[in-house]
Amino acid sequence: MKAKEKSNTKQKVKTILFVLEAVVIVAMLGILYLVMNKTTEGPKMVKLDPQKLEIHEEVQQMAEEGGTMKGYMNIALFGLDAETDSQLFKSSHSDSTMIASVNLDTGDIRLVSVYRDTYLNLGNDKYAKSNQAYFTGGAEAAVRMLNMNLDLDITDFVAVGYKGLREVIDGLGGVWIDVDEVELQHINNYQIGISSVLKTEYNPVKEAGYQLLDGLQATAYCRIRYGGGDDYKRTARQREVLKAIEAQAKKTDLATLTTIFNNCIGDIYTSIESDDILTLLGSIADYSIAEEGGFPREDLRTAANVGAKGSCVIPVSLEENVEWLHEFLFDDGDYEVTEYVREYGRQIQEDTDKYIRKQP
Repeated sequence: MKAKEKSNTKQKVKTILFVLEAVVIVAMLGILYLVMNKTTEGPKMVKLDPQKLEIHEEVQQMAEEGGTMKGYMNIALFGLDAETDSQLFKSSHSDSTMIASVNLDTGDIRLVSVYRDTYLNLGNDKYAKSNQAYFTGGAEAAVRMLNMNLDLDITDFVAVGYKGLREVIDGLGGVWIDVDEVELQHINNYQIGISSVLKTEYNPVKEAGYQLLDGLQATAYCRIRYGGGDDYKRTARQREVLKAIEAQAKKTDLATLTTIFNNCIGDIYTSIESDDILTLLGSIADYSIAEEGGFPREDLRTAANVGAKGSCVIPVSLEENVEWLHEFLFDDGDYEVTEYVREYGRQIQEDTDKYIRKQP
């Protein structure tokens, strides 16, 4: 099945500008560095084969002229538990999975976190927690999983591990985050674990309140899942850090951004490229994260221990969740899901119903 053709150069240019937002900033800087320095080094890049990404035909049509998805670019963002560069490609769980949908006309970006434990079709007709897709098949499998279950047309992604995220934030001079008393009880414990993986020292966060966090502190903040809210609250923290990175990036000069890339070049994995990057940097202020949310939606999900699959977040109706997602991302209040999504939803219900009924 063929992927959507870019309608013109202007659209492609606007799409690549989004890469300067948040974690994705390092991919764009990589291209910039290549152009400026004419070196053969660069970020780890791959072009995904659209034929293997399971973009449903009906979805393809909606992304074409007159369709409700026309004028949007959807990018998958993966935050990995990778401890080595090689684990960026596979054998890492995507502890953070986000869909960034860019409105190419307005510059608005809508972010949706897909909860890591969501019970979905992994892209191979096997059902389990969604973060298993990246572990077993890398970025291609994880993107395919998102397209299949959510009726999307994603062909681009950015993946980053602990080290890459920390270095981006440190390069920006830190990010401003409001740490509450409950989070203060856990953030340093997470710093200990991450600093052990990265073999580096850490600076304890000593008090609650609105403050400048360094890269390791902010990465630890992204990992907190205790103190109420579990993974739902953790993904909200991840989006909060993403927005804080966006704010810092918009205040940062080109020389500093280039330095950030020098420090991060080996710690990202992406499909994004552009020949027009030097002429686009001045437009970053036109793009902003406008809205955010989580999938499955709060009133359309439950949780249960699904046997050997472990504790899972279960969309009580995959169909209704996907309808909500398309309204949230594309303002399509009349969306009807494909038969594929209906089929996956029926299988999810069949697999999980008996476990849901056992819950107290």
